Amino acid sequence: MKRCCMELVEKIDRLRKKRNAVILVHNYQLPEVQDIADYVGDSLGLSIQASNTGADVIVFCGVYFMAETAKILSPGKTVLIPDAKAGCPMADMITADQLRKLKKEHPRAKVLCYVNTTAEVKAECDVCCTSGNAERIVREAFQSDDEIIFAPDQYLAHYISTKIGRDFIYWKGYCPIHVKILPEDIVRTRALYPDAEVLVHPECTPVVTRLADKVLSTEGMIRYAREAKTRTFIIGTEIGILHRLKKDNPQKSFYPVSEHAVCPNMKMTTLEKVLWALEEMQHEVTVPADIITRARKSLRIMLEH
Repeated sequence: MKRCCMELVEKIDRLRKKRNAVILVHNYQLPEVQDIADYVGDSLGLSIQASNTGADVIVFCGVYFMAETAKILSPGKTVLIPDAKAGCPMADMITADQLRKLKKEHPRAKVLCYVNTTAEVKAECDVCCTSGNAERIVREAFQSDDEIIFAPDQYLAHYISTKIGRDFIYWKGYCPIHVKILPEDIVRTRALYPDAEVLVHPECTPVVTRLADKVLSTEGMIRYAREAKTRTFIIGTEIGILHRLKKDNPQKSFYPVSEHAVCPNMKMTTLEKVLWALEEMQHEVTVPADIITRARKSLRIMLEH
């Protein structure tokens, strides 16, 4: 590590102790940011871990909806985001007003809300889900004859629909990064690494998920890569996860299915911004109390299943 980075890390560590802070870092963040984390993982898992710590301050290195989720689950803690402009395009594709309008059009429907949504949207949902537990939540939290609005990711909804043979009312949202992964990318990388298993995220388009060997969430990829006997993998999600995969499995090889699968918002957080967040206690994430109460209910129902 370069001397300048070492000095930044030392300053961050001193302030982390002084503030009684915990640093949460999403799998897609820059490698040097992942390396200073107390916990690296997916958005919900990180928020749950933070809620179980004795920390007074949560520094969430991710995008804004993730920091909101941390606040919902830890309303008594101070939640900071190093860059307040780090948003999620998918989460921004649906607003609470738009969801309320859709609910009026389908008054009998229940709402399943992907965790990649704003706090206000979560407050309008019946149940939340992640990409890793969506299938189980649909099976366990809803009746077989329930009409279900699934928002906002149409491709996750489509994938779950094909898994369980059940139709949803889709919101036409999507992840701009995962839709950049194309079927020809898989064909090309398979030719380069014929012994590799292809792991892709369920936010990818249907033609891509059909070509994959496994369709997994980010944490699902982490677990599978660790436990599988396979030694070479082609990874179809945001390329930031490759750092953790290689770090956790130094004896195995990992290749991106596409070098273009880069989320610029996930790369906005730097060591300098983490330091400034702790120095100035800046970019505090706040959520109105009534939104916390309603959104927390949709998360709690998910966690009970």
